[in-house]
Amino acid sequence: MNEHPIKVNSEIGKLKTVLLKRPGKELENLVPEYLGELLFDDIPYLKVAQEEHDKFAQTLRDEGIEVVYLEDLAAEAIEDPEVRKQFIDDVLAESEETLLGHEDAVKALFEDLDNKELVEKVMAGVRKEEVETGHTHLVEYVDDSYPFYMNPMPNLYFTRDPQASIGNGMTVNRMYWPARRRESIFFTYILKHHPRFKDADVPVWLDRNSPYNIEGGDELVLSEEVVAVGISERTSAQAIEKLARQIFANPESKIKKIVAIEIANTRAFMHLDTVFTMIDYDKFTIHSAIEKKGDDMNIFTIEPSDDGKDIKITKTSNLKETLKDALGLDDITFIPTGDGDRIVGPREQWNDGSNTLTIRPGVVVTYDRNYVSNQLLRDNGIKVIEITGSELVRGRGGPRCMSQPLYREDI
Repeated sequence: MNEHPIKVNSEIGKLKTVLLKRPGKELENLVPEYLGELLFDDIPYLKVAQEEHDKFAQTLRDEGIEVVYLEDLAAEAIEDPEVRKQFIDDVLAESEETLLGHEDAVKALFEDLDNKELVEKVMAGVRKEEVETGHTHLVEYVDDSYPFYMNPMPNLYFTRDPQASIGNGMTVNRMYWPARRRESIFFTYILKHHPRFKDADVPVWLDRNSPYNIEGGDELVLSEEVVAVGISERTSAQAIEKLARQIFANPESKIKKIVAIEIANTRAFMHLDTVFTMIDYDKFTIHSAIEKKGDDMNIFTIEPSDDGKDIKITKTSNLKETLKDALGLDDITFIPTGDGDRIVGPREQWNDGSNTLTIRPGVVVTYDRNYVSNQLLRDNGIKVIEITGSELVRGRGGPRCMSQPLYREDI
């Protein structure tokens, strides 16, 4: 075990510990009628998705990386009977809209499960036929077509978003879409009650009770002193300012700048890390649509004010120049998805060609299907480790989306 359980001072430092979530039965609770509200475009085949994910995890282990699983940590965090009871109560409270007053019946179902089964059931969702209840509300007589008392959480295998490691602390996020909002409850309990974390005094820069939305895919730690955050559909400007104030107020934090980068509110530009990732000291993957904006971007650098009592905000418009200045670099190389081709670029972008996981400087994990982007990375001196993802990619997320670094070596 590392001395401190959370340490992420860059996007590229050698990855030592990473949080994953193996796809589970929550994917089998996806049905066509409700795909949109659960943020899926298609239904992955669970057996193959698990095989692909297991190979992804083994690829990381083969590189000397410790892999820990969200479902295991969550189960270990509720070993104490009182903590388990509170966990159940909190989960039920957040599912009030679909439970239709049947909390006691669902709680009875939970009581027959061990801790790991309980966590997996909460993640998978509770179908109505799993619980014996009569119709007690008018809506159940009029329209009983909705199949769940507790909705599934099929996006959980994208562990990047519900929480994010920044320095020695974390954000435990208020997710934008209702379909994902319950996901961060697991790491809330892990930080507070798991033996690995509970005595480590991990700073929580933002918690899930914040009124402002933020998601980990928009949070990139560029260096020990600089964090980039996307202003996106899912991460608000208010959340970024609150994050900056919290970090700057902590005397142990070494972060001096938050660079807020506005991106388009579209499915292809879901998070900052779907269009922009750091892969080496001076190299970044980028969606060509971002690069083509040139001097026409909205970028805001947030720093402590000169007297340290407030913040100051500087607006710029050129991403490359802003990054060079923030990171103290003479030059930066942008590597466009699909080589910027008008057909290949959008196709590989849709399949998360920019969503690379850097496991040490200049070494990345990517989907093999993005072969044009991968070759371009190699042409630029990057070592590319490819994984298959024909089913995993149906959730619209790549290797970075599927991983939450907990510990990286400093660079």
